[in-house]
Amino acid sequence: MTSTAPPDLLAVAARWANPGGWPVPLRFDAPHRWYARLDADDAHEVWALSWLPGQATDLHDHGGSAGAFLVVAGVLTEETVSGGRLRPHRLAAGAGRRFGVRHVHQVTNRGDEPAVSVHVYRPALTRMTRYHLVAGRLRVAEVARAGVAW
Repeated sequence: MTSTAPPDLLAVAARWANPGGWPVPLRFDAPHRWYARLDADDAHEVWALSWLPGQATDLHDHGGSAGAFLVVAGVLTEETVSGGRLRPHRLAAGAGRRFGVRHVHQVTNRGDEPAVSVHVYRPALTRMTRYHLVAGRLRVAEVARAGVAW
């Protein structure tokens, strides 16, 4: 009996890197970050996000899902918690990141140009916990649930 390894999530993101092939048109929304689910199956789900300058996520996890994201256009800054502080990682178009089930980060477009990214999660997101970093420690701010918060 052979087993099939699950797909590399960053490779899945790369397959969705062309907005022209998406089932929804790419949009940019000034009041809120735009996002749309592009695909979902038993193995993973794929989301597209657009980022105008200054748009950002809160500090959050992915509710026990592993994942990856790929910057398709522009530049994004991912900040992760290390040693009680946020550590920035600049990701230009073509760069991506894989992460495990316990990953906590925030992502921001600190540049002057719009950015686009593709995110893949396994299993599909059912919840995300948002945090505040207080005196070097993560404090839960909110638990958001799929179908309610997004």
